[in-house]
Amino acid sequence: MTRPKKIVLLGQFGVGKTSLMRRFIDDTFSEDYKVTLGVQIQKKEVELKSTKKISLIIWDVEGNTSVKNTRLSYLLGSNGFIYVFDATRIDTFIDINEEIEFLKENYPNAKIKVIGNKLDLVGKKSLVDVLALKEINYDYLTSAKSGENVNLMFQDLAQDLQS
Repeated sequence: MTRPKKIVLLGQFGVGKTSLMRRFIDDTFSEDYKVTLGVQIQKKEVELKSTKKISLIIWDVEGNTSVKNTRLSYLLGSNGFIYVFDATRIDTFIDINEEIEFLKENYPNAKIKVIGNKLDLVGKKSLVDVLALKEINYDYLTSAKSGENVNLMFQDLAQDLQS
């Protein structure tokens, strides 16, 4: 098995970072919403296509209006980032291209996945139209509530980290 890989969940308050992590780690969802203060860290071993395993150390950090406002110590040593936005709230992805560019410039070796969460709360056609208008490049649309695409997204990132 390879060295554990540090993944950091980023995004604004209330986009569902903690819910995505809970769905992936424990396969659970709760309507009870508690704001993450500081950072919550979980670990999960993932089996890759090559039958190898990789250990993910997932950092769920408190929401910020900008990645630049996130504590540097939370970001250091990251192998990958999952930038989460709420597909029902345009304010959570209005500056997304600048946020992703900041990560690419400052963490050039880290893999990045852009995730639109809360897919269960919107109609897919209207969401796609909104994202197309905003020229958002996202990797997955997920629902922490239903579990749609959550495991797939983490699995895909784990696979990217292996190569």
